[in-house]
Amino acid sequence: MIIFENVSVTYDGESVPILRDINLELVEGEMVLVVGRTGCGKTTFLQTMNGLVPHFTGGTLSGRVTIDGRDTRIHPPRELADLVGVVPQDPVSGFVADTVEEELAFGMECLGLAPEVMRRRVEETLDLLGLNDLRYRPLATLSGGQQQRVAIGAVLTSHPKVLVLDEPTSALDPGAAEEILAALQRLVHDLGITIVLAEHRLERVVQYVDRVIVVPGNAEPLVIGTPQEIMRTAPIAPPVVELGRVAGWNPLPLSVRDARRVAGPLRKLLIDQIPPVRTVASTEPAEVLAEATNLTVRYGQHTALRNVSLSIRSGEVIALMGRNGAGKSTLLNAMVGLRTPSSGSITTHHKDPRSLKGSELLKSVGLVPQSPGDLLEATTVGDECKAADRDAQVEAGTTRTLLDLLAPEIDDHTHPRDLSEGQRLLLALVIVLAARPPLLLLDEPTRGLDYPTKIRLVDALRNLAQEGHAIILATHDVELAAEVSTRVIVIAEGEVVADGLTADVVVSSPMFAPQIAKVMAPYPWLTVTDVVNTIGPLILRSHAPISGDALT
Repeated sequence: MIIFENVSVTYDGESVPILRDINLELVEGEMVLVVGRTGCGKTTFLQTMNGLVPHFTGGTLSGRVTIDGRDTRIHPPRELADLVGVVPQDPVSGFVADTVEEELAFGMECLGLAPEVMRRRVEETLDLLGLNDLRYRPLATLSGGQQQRVAIGAVLTSHPKVLVLDEPTSALDPGAAEEILAALQRLVHDLGITIVLAEHRLERVVQYVDRVIVVPGNAEPLVIGTPQEIMRTAPIAPPVVELGRVAGWNPLPLSVRDARRVAGPLRKLLIDQIPPVRTVASTEPAEVLAEATNLTVRYGQHTALRNVSLSIRSGEVIALMGRNGAGKSTLLNAMVGLRTPSSGSITTHHKDPRSLKGSELLKSVGLVPQSPGDLLEATTVGDECKAADRDAQVEAGTTRTLLDLLAPEIDDHTHPRDLSEGQRLLLALVIVLAARPPLLLLDEPTRGLDYPTKIRLVDALRNLAQEGHAIILATHDVELAAEVSTRVIVIAEGEVVADGLTADVVVSSPMFAPQIAKVMAPYPWLTVTDVVNTIGPLILRSHAPISGDALT
């Protein structure tokens, strides 16, 4: 179905190809996962499959890529649209219509399908992806996760033979992600569609795929194998795989179900132990940095927030969780004055956030939105950093120093549009951090981030919390919440339905519990690190090594 023959890709101005000497065949009805570090070339690899590389992105492609016999060097993307459907990292960039239903129909109109065929496929897709309630909604009013589902649906209506998805679950809540992955499995198993997806959240997808392709970057050869083969030695792995490595389980578990079947002895070993509790790190007296009282926000007839009351104090790291469209982004926007309350009130630093302007706003509260490109306007990364230093009135080089801590691989001369989605997010984050706002708001901060970069982000957030900053993470990344948050707030239909310590909230929630909590249930262990730090002393006291024999 998809054949790569000696394929290399080199972008203009680069001496080293981003992809080199790829020889690969993907067959019909196969689901393939593409993984690798942020900025390693995963998106470039995906874009070779529908002719975006080199017809749209530029650069030089040597070798040949054929899709069902069509050579992408000869056939541009428009001549491959009936064969290959592509869902990009940023779904909004591909929208052309105003409403959900119109967007689903647009691709079929371009292919000249009959109206009755279009109507049937739209209905099928609405049901398949759970979009029926949104069919008449303007795309601009949808949450990021809802927009992601619409982007996938708009591609599916054309019935492509190959479906290419770049971070398809990154903006989805855990329930919606499971629905999407279940739908993709049906497409593979029932219709024989070949699916290639790049994804950083391996815990969601690795158990479903047939093969894994690792893109190492630096023009090194691809590594290809089954999930079991790749996970044995991969430097990046989901929590259940990491736990399996520590415990010496063979075969390695790829899912919570597999891990629970062999985790009984491990649970017994930890039964009398007390898991660590995430608490506020700052030793200074807590200060209220934001407060909402009976806050209600409406968009026309739609109520996004309803009677929300809460306080945010210095030193807290709060995971704001809930389904797509629950109101998380609206709450963050209200805290920086981007949304006007319909009733009730919200204050930031005891002021109406709409009254904060210029440097006072920058030094009071910082928001990194779901679309980090909204904060970027210069033509190079270096110019973005210099502008951030000037706006925040800090010493020259401050923003670049922060960027070096999180993403040292980003070059000053790179255009922000040439960065990966994850790299753009990190650049936007350090621009906001330059002013050192006491209240930091991050909307889906791990979207597009690989595991090592996410670890660096977690360390940075912990350090900020220790310095007294309050951080709110609107996130669907349950593993991030387990690692760093001291408090979890769950919003449903615009209302706060849970608010408490991380373990108290997530362990009791099948939707928002991290993988380790599900494996160790009913005991409140959240991360592999928590388990390992406790197991080590236990094993040492018993003079036994940490191995599969010791635990199984």
